[in-house]
Amino acid sequence: MDFPEELKYSREHVWVRVEGESAVIGITDFAQEELGAISGIELPDEGDEVEQDDSIGSIEARKTVADIYAPFSGIVLSVNQEVIDTPTLLNDDPYDGGWLVEVALNDGDELKGLMTADDYAEYVESRD
Repeated sequence: MDFPEELKYSREHVWVRVEGESAVIGITDFAQEELGAISGIELPDEGDEVEQDDSIGSIEARKTVADIYAPFSGIVLSVNQEVIDTPTLLNDDPYDGGWLVEVALNDGDELKGLMTADDYAEYVESRD
């Protein structure tokens, strides 16, 4: 499994790439593998406000429907329409083409609770 070093990770299997005053959010390679073949996704609209730890959408897979939880609070700046149109991008390319939303950061301190790639890899291994 791949966990890029430059990203931060949540216990809910979401990755975060900070880009100045905003951050891009997606699901991890581990999450997409656990879900299996992804067939649908619901995401918030641009301009929506999201709160840390609240559900910001859902992913439908053959096995289940899983909520996506916001790793921090903010306003949705952009939504990846391509992943809505082609949900299998999450299986094929979870870290680049499969990004979900870009969110303006309300409070950068909320990012302090996220894990490094090494910490996340350890967390995933401890779940087995």
